[in-house]
Amino acid sequence: MNKISRLAGRWLARFLEQPSRSYRPFAITDTATLRRCMQPGDILLVEGNLRISGAIKYLTQSTWSHAAMYVGDILDKKDQNGEALDLIEADLSKGVIGLPLSSYAEFNTRICRPVHLTSGDRENVIQFMVESLGNEYDLKNVIDLMRYLFPTPPVPVSWRRRMLAFGSGDPTRAICSTLIAKAFQGIRYPILPHIEHEQVETLRGCEYTEKEILHIRHHSLFTPRDFDLSPYFEVVKPTLETGFDYKNLTWASQEQV
Repeated sequence: MNKISRLAGRWLARFLEQPSRSYRPFAITDTATLRRCMQPGDILLVEGNLRISGAIKYLTQSTWSHAAMYVGDILDKKDQNGEALDLIEADLSKGVIGLPLSSYAEFNTRICRPVHLTSGDRENVIQFMVESLGNEYDLKNVIDLMRYLFPTPPVPVSWRRRMLAFGSGDPTRAICSTLIAKAFQGIRYPILPHIEHEQVETLRGCEYTEKEILHIRHHSLFTPRDFDLSPYFEVVKPTLETGFDYKNLTWASQEQV
């Protein structure tokens, strides 16, 4: 049965990774500019063009369907075209792999940066990603893959995030945002934690102040958009970082305002 499940899983994975004809990028940043602005540990969010991307965007009510981590030159490897592998991501059919930043040259992207990471914690996050290379997606869990067959599955809004958490629970299997969430939770860097408010008595004993206590959310519940929504990640826009001046733009002279 496991063999049959894996064969069915591979077929489903190939089907879901076929590109959608309706995708149209509108805010592309060239690879050279992206690379100048990115730092190791940054998250690159991608608006994908695959069949699975449409389902993820619907389930998460977000533009972003994929996430990868920029690791710089730590891998010291190149692809068949001689480009450095400076991203690590979890791919549906290939598992956790390294790939060049130029892989997303034709997509809408967003950079999300963890703020004030210590050098030691940054190294730990990147090392976790490097050690995850070679891990696989759980292709034998066919039911897990079937949730992506419909671009707009007919489920209530409150159930959509939970749909993304289905899986075998095997720690050697991973999807993109789950892998990155585990890396940051390993150093206790917040993404979107549950926040408990507790009243604490002041030193004078007659007044109370409110204290926030953070609780870790299970890594399987994280989605690509959570890094965009998180108040603990900075959104970096390369066009603005490289000295944008609207006065230098050239507009078509024949168009009326």
